[in-house]
Amino acid sequence: MSAESKTFKRKLDGVVVSIKNDKTVVVNVERRFKHRTYSKFINKTKKYHAHDEQNSAKIGDIVTIIESKPYSKLKKWELFKVNK
Repeated sequence: MSAESKTFKRKLDGVVVSIKNDKTVVVNVERRFKHRTYSKFINKTKKYHAHDEQNSAKIGDIVTIIESKPYSKLKKWELFKVNK
């Protein structure tokens, strides 16, 4: 077992919404949860900046991102794979 697979990293699935910056993708991640009081299901979205070394993702792609070392002020995630 390598050191990379031994450490737990959070994974998120989302849709690429921007590729304007070099080696960076902006991923929109949607989560669904039940409201405590009203028992209504709510969808919330959040945008994450992720490092994409090969610039392989395109707008509209469904991707998986994982936690990583901080690349910059906003980039603390990196592109794991493109699911299309």
